Amino acid sequence: MRRPAARSALSPFEISIHSGPCAAREALALLFDGLTCLKLEAEETCLVRLVLAEMLNNIVEHAYPDPDRPGPIHIACHHEPDGLHLSVSDEGLPMPDLQAPLGLPQEIDGPICDLPEGGFGWFLIRDLAKDLSYQRLAQENRIELRLAVGLLTSD
Repeated sequence: MRRPAARSALSPFEISIHSGPCAAREALALLFDGLTCLKLEAEETCLVRLVLAEMLNNIVEHAYPDPDRPGPIHIACHHEPDGLHLSVSDEGLPMPDLQAPLGLPQEIDGPICDLPEGGFGWFLIRDLAKDLSYQRLAQENRIELRLAVGLLTSD
């Protein structure tokens, strides 16, 4: 949804949490506290929640696979006329082949018992996010993306 104001009311902010079973829930609560002034529509809120929950759950499960060795997760957020810009970083294991997964659609034309358990997350992230990039810098994974929510007009 396009907003009439040419400038965002959102000040850039950052969130830092540690991985663990409640990391996604904790980060999303903090993120939405910071996004209150954008007054996102229900669909926009769902888009942000879905993409960030998938990303955070992937970090907890794959970047920090040992639950006894949690690590930091950092989210930087700012708003521009073209949407919400996020940078998500962690100090966990790198992504395979130092690339974000392609997120190809999964085959679902079979018996329910044969459906894959995972593999849908990156498809959703890539489908919903814009300008997605991944870098491994030193010992840090960094994903940057834009979500087309809270769009501003240039009137």
